[in-house]
Amino acid sequence: MALDAVVGEIRDKGIRESEAIKSEAKTEVSAILAEAREQVIAIKMAAEEEANRQRGYIMAQEVAAANLSVKRETLNARKDVLDEVFDRVVADIAALPDEFHRKAVRELCKSAAKELGEGVFYCNERDVHSVEDALSSLKTLSGFSLAGTKDITGGIIAESADGALQLDCSYSTFISEVWESGLKDASDILFG
Repeated sequence: MALDAVVGEIRDKGIRESEAIKSEAKTEVSAILAEAREQVIAIKMAAEEEANRQRGYIMAQEVAAANLSVKRETLNARKDVLDEVFDRVVADIAALPDEFHRKAVRELCKSAAKELGEGVFYCNERDVHSVEDALSSLKTLSGFSLAGTKDITGGIIAESADGALQLDCSYSTFISEVWESGLKDASDILFG
């Protein structure tokens, strides 16, 4: 019986030790799993934070790109309107009565003669008679002649006798100068 008691005692001791090892292993597994869960949660939160940061960055880029595109389209539309207004101004001036053009060409010829002394004039086809009339009726233009026509909306282009100096007194040049100096005001009126 003593042997049965020793075997029983060894078996009981083995069962207790086995239970203790199982319990210790179960505790260790629970601790490892808890730590793994914490790491998973931390990784998940870090990934979500990074995704939110990236989403914010991408959204900010998209908004900036959209704003830039809208601004570019707005500026292009404004430029188109300003170009259209400029073209209408040129057309409206070209459509003024012949009397206006005759007086304007006469004054431009006188002004150019003061600067150049002698030379030649160019004008558009419509203003040929006005330049010829000014040349024949004004003594101050005796050193000038009509050299031909150019594709201008009105006014004259005067050239010195030696060809070294040219004065562009065409309507489009004057309109461009006025337009450039008043562009901001025009833009404020149209779009302000």
